[in-house]
Amino acid sequence: MSIFENKTLMITGGTGSFGNAVLNRFLDTDIKEIRVFSRDEKKQDDMRHEFQAKLPEAANKIKFFIGDVRDLASVRNAMHGVDYIFHAAALKQVPSCEFFPMEAVKTNVIGTDNVLTAAIDAGVKSVICLSTDKAAYPVNAMGTSKAMMEKVIVAKSRTVEPEVTKICCTRYGNVMCSRGSVIPLWIEQIKAGNPITITEPTMTRFIMSLEEAVDLVLFAFENGVSGDILVQKAPACTIETLAKAVTGLFAPEHEIKVIGIRHGEKMYETLLTNEECANAIDLGNFYRVPSDKRDLNYDKYFKVGDTERNVLTEFNSSNTELLNVEQVQEKLLSLSYIREELAAWKQEK
Repeated sequence: MSIFENKTLMITGGTGSFGNAVLNRFLDTDIKEIRVFSRDEKKQDDMRHEFQAKLPEAANKIKFFIGDVRDLASVRNAMHGVDYIFHAAALKQVPSCEFFPMEAVKTNVIGTDNVLTAAIDAGVKSVICLSTDKAAYPVNAMGTSKAMMEKVIVAKSRTVEPEVTKICCTRYGNVMCSRGSVIPLWIEQIKAGNPITITEPTMTRFIMSLEEAVDLVLFAFENGVSGDILVQKAPACTIETLAKAVTGLFAPEHEIKVIGIRHGEKMYETLLTNEECANAIDLGNFYRVPSDKRDLNYDKYFKVGDTERNVLTEFNSSNTELLNVEQVQEKLLSLSYIREELAAWKQEK
């Protein structure tokens, strides 16, 4: 018997890469219903047809709700009878958010507050919100809006008893081959015979698969305490290493063209800030950052003497395990998307 047996799970932004990964993981289990909440009717229709063809006996478990997290009423309407929520709806493209920062605020900050308000009102048992490494030491609008989202999550968790509604946050880095990821773009460039474009060769990024992203959310669901931020100990690589891994699989010696850093990009990403490391708890493959449970009456918390600081320091994509080309290729080949693209590419040649 699983914790999802006969339960209703709602995924906001459910037509995206993460939503698809969750459906693939859960649809053929004892879960009662999965609600896909999003604003794009075309993507919902595509998803409906895809799963009717792929898993016809279980496709009736998927229920589609059109709405927008920016609109509290539409979120409330979709939440009756929901047990658990994975909140994945977001504006996440860094350059787009640089040009339209208020749109990022509306979706990532206000939208999250709407989801949590509706969840608490509806008595939802557990809400896991998806954040990003760009929220730690943010330098761009997307990361800043996600940092504010995390503050909203932690603040909101203080307003409700965890036995009523548990609210946690997961923070992770780049998901390989997710929508908007650079790897599918590179594969298209190779197929078209064009050089693949990279921004800065020495830039480092965390890398993980969609399945690992789902694993992190499930870990938070099962092990997180309300108000927690949970982080996976992900490896990283340079952009040049990733590019060489992709070209090595598809077209060795293919030209790699450096085009320079885009709006709002960082040289490396951070999953745990130095300040968070002071209180982070090592859980093996994950870190747990408990929320500060104090209220605004600071005087009563004052105590004489020093406390020992956690020995852990900032966890970023430059000081984690850096993978080489062969290790990245091994990780890439574990993805069905890459295997399918590679098979199709070899057939064409």
